[in-house]
Amino acid sequence: MKPILFGLLLAGMLSIVSGSQAELRQDPVLADILQQAGMEGCLIVMEVHRERTGVSNELRCQERSVPASTFKIVNALIAFETGVVRGDERFPWNKTRYPLEAWEKDLTLQEAMAVSSVPVFQEVARRIGQQRMADWVTRLRYGNAQTGDQVDRFWLEGPLSISPLEQVRFMARLARGQLPVAERSLMALRRLMPQEEVEQGHLFGKTGWATAAKPMIGWYVGWVEEKGGPLVTFAVNVTMNSLEQAPLRKSLAMAALRHVWMLDH
Repeated sequence: MKPILFGLLLAGMLSIVSGSQAELRQDPVLADILQQAGMEGCLIVMEVHRERTGVSNELRCQERSVPASTFKIVNALIAFETGVVRGDERFPWNKTRYPLEAWEKDLTLQEAMAVSSVPVFQEVARRIGQQRMADWVTRLRYGNAQTGDQVDRFWLEGPLSISPLEQVRFMARLARGQLPVAERSLMALRRLMPQEEVEQGHLFGKTGWATAAKPMIGWYVGWVEEKGGPLVTFAVNVTMNSLEQAPLRKSLAMAALRHVWMLDH
């Protein structure tokens, strides 16, 4: 067996182990956090170093839905692997009017990620191309790995779908460098992703809003690299009735993370 092929095979085996061994447990406090906020959905936190995963509702946390803008993480990673985006490139605005004014200007990929520009990442997907995109999504074992026949719509309207549980497992493999991609691509993605300092460490996260879903779904997924080394991944997947509820995605995640940190200290 060729060394490269063996390395990819080994990485896949390691990722399966790291994702499947984490103990899944129902956590009533996570369910209460959702209830207190008046929201329905899933809160899930995986303590990767402890191989322990807390869920608010086990069934909901295993339901798949379209990833919406959380797929920008994967889209960017594949773009770096295939070399379709230059590091300093600016994507020109085509003068189309969009739902968000922040999309109506020339944007770098990092700026596009920060404002979650759908048009920029649709252009990135078109550059990657249908077949390469399908191959990479399958190779990364992302959700149901179905990309359909519209390379710039499949993560917004389907057929691609992923569950919150699959999201936290994917984030664990990503954060631990267990995906079959080059180290330079992982480092470029880390620089690109929205991030902030939180009480326990450094948070990398991406929101999403599945407007094509009925009812609409709000996402927030990512991981926290805690001071001292421990890794925690998280996913929020909630029913959203209006844009006014959008800030709850992050506040719910932070409440869930604080709960887990209190248990450990």
